Amino acid sequence: PAYAAALAQLSQLGLTYPCSCSRGDIRAALSAPQEGAAMIGPDGPLYPGTCRHRPMSDQAAGDAIRLNMGAALAHLGQADLAFTETGPARFGDHMITPHDLLTGVGDIVLARRDIGTSYHLSVVIDDAAEGISHVVRGEDLFTATPVHVLLQQLLALPRPVYHHHRLIRDAHGKRLAKRDDARALRTLRAAGVQPADIREKVGL
Repeated sequence: PAYAAALAQLSQLGLTYPCSCSRGDIRAALSAPQEGAAMIGPDGPLYPGTCRHRPMSDQAAGDAIRLNMGAALAHLGQADLAFTETGPARFGDHMITPHDLLTGVGDIVLARRDIGTSYHLSVVIDDAAEGISHVVRGEDLFTATPVHVLLQQLLALPRPVYHHHRLIRDAHGKRLAKRDDARALRTLRAAGVQPADIREKVGL
């Protein structure tokens, strides 16, 4: 319900549109000669805006819902978008410009066709609902932070402090990830790895 309410709020502001494009459709559109090199954002190649003209009243079963980034920025006007980072690699206050969001993020998916939400929408709603003041996560999510700050501003949600740490990698330099059946923390503990060892690996 919280995710649906947030989507409804953004839709009422005229900031969303339905999208029927598959990943194949997007790749085909971006491969057109006139498009040039595709810009890459936190979710991959930036969406080319194929469905941006569609109103929400045109939404059909199986459509995703995207944020119209240009409309969102126009709605915010001169609002300052910034966040505080305490991670050692990018410590300090980071300003987010409209250019950053238009060329580095684009029209992100707010609700996937299969689950009715997205990582970006879910994380800002969940963090606010749980009263999270500090977000600690891997440095691979640093580029997603401007998206989350934008959504927090649009939805009038509190903004936490962020800390992006180094990723834990194996002996070959490959990032440990659950989807690759990487060793879980409990496995590392069972092998005698101490918490201090893990904190040192990620720079905490």
